[in-house]
Amino acid sequence: MQQSAVDAVIRGLKRAGVSIVCYLPDSLFKELYPALDADPDIRTIQVTNEGEGAAICGGVFLSGKRAALVMENSGLRASVEPLARMGLGAGIPVVMLMSYRGDMGENNWWAVPHGVTMEPVLQALRIPYVVEREEERIEQAIFDAYELAYSSYYHTAVALSGSIVR
Repeated sequence: MQQSAVDAVIRGLKRAGVSIVCYLPDSLFKELYPALDADPDIRTIQVTNEGEGAAICGGVFLSGKRAALVMENSGLRASVEPLARMGLGAGIPVVMLMSYRGDMGENNWWAVPHGVTMEPVLQALRIPYVVEREEERIEQAIFDAYELAYSSYYHTAVALSGSIVR
């Protein structure tokens, strides 16, 4: 991930009013995590699994603050249960920023299932999402995800792919 893309992510999060980021590190976002940790305006929480991160983000929402769950798209499958309970059952939104493993251009066999399952899982949970492949659209995509999530009281997702993460 280029520094300019990292900066765009952080600008988007700040513009959306995010003060807490939960993340489970992955290699496509490896440049993003140290930048988030170093930012004085963002508190980071490293989680042991993505479901835990979703639950923490839900709790942050209940406190009146804004959080982001940053993860590889494989983590979506690990967070289905808490997302379903909070979103479908309670109207507690979680905004996810995911690296898109398994998209066109993927060169790791083990990552292909992540791409095969991501969009169908998002659709099954009725989660609006955007796959962003243009660096200049990152900031606005993140801001838009928060606008929709907090007006609909439901989850949204932004998946970064293509030249952004490779």
